[in-house]
Amino acid sequence: MPVTVVVGGQFGSEGKGKVAHYLAKEMDASVAIRCGGPNSGHTVIDPNGNPIIFQQLPTASILPDIKCVLCAGSYIDLDILKKEIKIADLNLQRLYIDPNAVIITPEIRQAEQNYGLKESIGSTGSGTGEAVLRRITRKKKAIFAKDIPELRQWIKETTYFLRNCLLQNKRVIIEGTQGFGLSLLHSPLYPFVTSRDTTAAAFVSEAGLSPLDVDDVVLTLRTFPIRVGGNSGPLPNEIDWDTVTNDSGSTAPISEYTSVSKKLRRVGRFDSNIVCQAILANNPSRIVLNHLDYIDSNISLKSQITFKHQIVIKEVEKTIGRNIDFIGIGPGSIVYNASQLKRYAQNI
Repeated sequence: MPVTVVVGGQFGSEGKGKVAHYLAKEMDASVAIRCGGPNSGHTVIDPNGNPIIFQQLPTASILPDIKCVLCAGSYIDLDILKKEIKIADLNLQRLYIDPNAVIITPEIRQAEQNYGLKESIGSTGSGTGEAVLRRITRKKKAIFAKDIPELRQWIKETTYFLRNCLLQNKRVIIEGTQGFGLSLLHSPLYPFVTSRDTTAAAFVSEAGLSPLDVDDVVLTLRTFPIRVGGNSGPLPNEIDWDTVTNDSGSTAPISEYTSVSKKLRRVGRFDSNIVCQAILANNPSRIVLNHLDYIDSNISLKSQITFKHQIVIKEVEKTIGRNIDFIGIGPGSIVYNASQLKRYAQNI
């Protein structure tokens, strides 16, 4: 069946939003699914060149004909969702919310913040973890999307809808969240993880689909992996943003802030260990390497790879034992590796 799952292979912010939007457009997808909650923001560049950060909706929601699904595995902050619906200009025919998606209330958000996880493990404090906990323990009543009158117009049986789409051979993109290194189940770095599993299999389950539906798993990586600021857990080969700036040759300072909590991100050099584990768990059919501009900023100016990029790409491929199929140059740019990358290399 025509299902593509986009997942992260490090500690989040690998560019899943950009990749999911790109693939939805290139593969002429009909449906985009967003998993997870507002504890992660995915950035996409709109047709006018402006960055948009989505915490609830899939990034492909800005494409005019895409139907968007918030699946049963979604955790919804109503205020954030309503703002994003306006940004994406979604009408009744373009948004489907599963009745079993869980709602994050202000009380749930505050309860999570009272745990002190922001300080102890670098949590965003969005309420996603507390909402997951209430769903699992059933001690305090979870609030579902079907219980919210103002969402009634969007509530639909998403599994039934998705199955009908697949039977018509329509492409479905599942936009996963965070990265393999943050998986509650599979990361070697517990307790410095998120509140859920972050593998392709988990996202397919949350969407209400079968593993047999998936024909494409896309693993996204970045040249310099990040973690959120503060006590967020181990980051092998940690450096600082001044080092990234100097290495890239950029004339402007390079730094990144988290899209949700607005903290300065920690950054490190590429480490293959967590990526190799992500490959084992996800068995990707394609791999994307983003932030080539952090290796050599000339790629942004010339729109082609340099000899320095070639060296890094070959080294990454060697250490992870897989080919890089796509590369990401900047926030809104992806180059298909197998043909264009080789053509560019001949001109260096």
